[in-house]
Amino acid sequence: MSVPVAEMVSKNGPIARPAIGAIAFLAGLSCCAAPAWAHSAEGLAGGFAAGFMHPFLGLDHLLAMVSVGLWGAFLGRPMIAALPVIFPAVMAFGALLAILNMPQPPIELGIALSVLALGAAIACAYRAPIWLAGSLTGMFGLFHGFAHGSEIPSLADPVAFSTGFVFATGLLHVTGIGLGLASHLKGGTLAIRGGGAIISLCGMYFLVQAVAA
Repeated sequence: MSVPVAEMVSKNGPIARPAIGAIAFLAGLSCCAAPAWAHSAEGLAGGFAAGFMHPFLGLDHLLAMVSVGLWGAFLGRPMIAALPVIFPAVMAFGALLAILNMPQPPIELGIALSVLALGAAIACAYRAPIWLAGSLTGMFGLFHGFAHGSEIPSLADPVAFSTGFVFATGLLHVTGIGLGLASHLKGGTLAIRGGGAIISLCGMYFLVQAVAA
């Protein structure tokens, strides 16, 4: 069971500072970057290494991945384990649909909304029902899957690339979980919620860029 919000907020420990610092740093980088960086296969030869690095080049994707882990850690069991499984599973399905040339949803808009909504859920300490948290995470995973699945056919080694990409996504989920659990140990919920607010603001920036594109 996750720690009650009131108890966590009442105890601010030193570990909260590096947690909020890490989130703010990632969010700051994200707001300074074009969110479409990871949504183009130009210059990528494929392979595991290229796939592994790909999520780190698209900072909107990076923030969304870390946010999934953070929100899961905040929600506690069973979502701490379920959300990092749901997202990559549906993302893989979305990539398959893209490879099959299925009609695409508004990809950049959906990715921007994923960052905005996940950040807002963390900032507001929103304890969504299991079905809602799982549905939202899956829907966002679909958008990210479509974005990256459209790149795979043009790569030299799509299988290795996809393996590296999924592995890196899992590590980003674990990073978010680690930040969330660290804040729980010292009662750093206020710090994590502040980081969620920063992430949500970056999502708003991405949304404006997506609408203007």
